[in-house]
Amino acid sequence: MATRKKKDAAASAKVSKAAALRDKDVAGLQAEIKDLQKAHFGLRMQKATQQLSNTATLRITRRDIARAKTILAQKQQEAAK
Repeated sequence: MATRKKKDAAASAKVSKAAALRDKDVAGLQAEIKDLQKAHFGLRMQKATQQLSNTATLRITRRDIARAKTILAQKQQEAAK
């Protein structure tokens, strides 16, 4: 049962992140992507110097960047129509 609650919580967190990103405009999304990329770079440097204790954060930030880029592409495509 505990794992099911974790999965449900993770799924709802993704939905809320996507919903929050959809509320932003194009400039806001570009700024968000830039911030996420800087954070990901910092995490990669921590990993390289063996200062990163939780390596799962790399995957999380990479997926957040992809999510933001996808929504940005969707918004740009809608604007082009």
